[in-house]
Amino acid sequence: MSFSVTQPTSRQKWFAGILVIGYALLTILPLLWIIATGFKSPSDAIAYPPKVVFEPTLEGYVNLFTTRTRLSPEALSEAGAPQTWYDRIVRQYGMVISGPSRYGERFLNSVIIGFGSTFLSIFLGTLAAYGFSRFRVPLKDDLMFFILSTRMMPPIAVAIPIFLMFRQLGLSDTHLGMILLYTAVNLSLSVWLLKGFIDEIPIEYEEAALIDGYTRFQAFYKVVLPQAATGIASTAIFCLIFSWNEYAFAVLLTSGTAQTAPPFIPTIIGVGKDWPAVAAGATLFLVPVMVFTVLLRKHLLRGITFGAVRK
Repeated sequence: MSFSVTQPTSRQKWFAGILVIGYALLTILPLLWIIATGFKSPSDAIAYPPKVVFEPTLEGYVNLFTTRTRLSPEALSEAGAPQTWYDRIVRQYGMVISGPSRYGERFLNSVIIGFGSTFLSIFLGTLAAYGFSRFRVPLKDDLMFFILSTRMMPPIAVAIPIFLMFRQLGLSDTHLGMILLYTAVNLSLSVWLLKGFIDEIPIEYEEAALIDGYTRFQAFYKVVLPQAATGIASTAIFCLIFSWNEYAFAVLLTSGTAQTAPPFIPTIIGVGKDWPAVAAGATLFLVPVMVFTVLLRKHLLRGITFGAVRK
């Protein structure tokens, strides 16, 4: 029995293209709106109907990175003329800049915790996945299911036990504690994805390397890792996205020293509903993940589809 594959017509291709473009625009519209809101004034941000055309301003970014104090007209006149462009923006509202905000510190915490946990997840996940893929591990299927089962429960189900354990161990509000926690959560995803990638690498490559005098570690380092680079890159993106965006544990376990940006950004709103500052913070928060994804974009699609077709 033979099967013939029908090629799509030109009209079908145009229709599919329109659907894809429409879906892409619909998906990216909220992101574009957030970016635009970061350049609006507070009045334009809450205007109804919403303003699509507006006069851009950096007021939201100034409010994001500074703390401000309101002064009386007499004290404001005694403060002298504003010296910088951001001083002039603040003076329009009868305020002066009293110091920097905590956003920079929270952003740096996100970088340390996000990339630190991603590195550990990939490092440990690669070793575990290689072991499960290449060696006879007793109860392998049961262990793999147990590793996967850690992703089946919602974070809130284990939030209280983790909070009590961290408080007892002195890991609350520490970078090390958050890195270890995010690594533990990401490890199941890392092991499962990477095992699938390593399974697709022919074991004959390693056997040939061992015959040539390589040790097991040298065969792993010089043969398997280069072949699995695509899978490692795509897995790293997924692990970073979780660690970067995680909110529940960050709210529960951090409050100052190790607080990340997600629980800090909502506190920017304040009494005056400073939505441009919130949008500016969210826009800057997107940049590292976007850059990381763009740098690894060549590996992402191949990594996702790697292993989809088996011999």
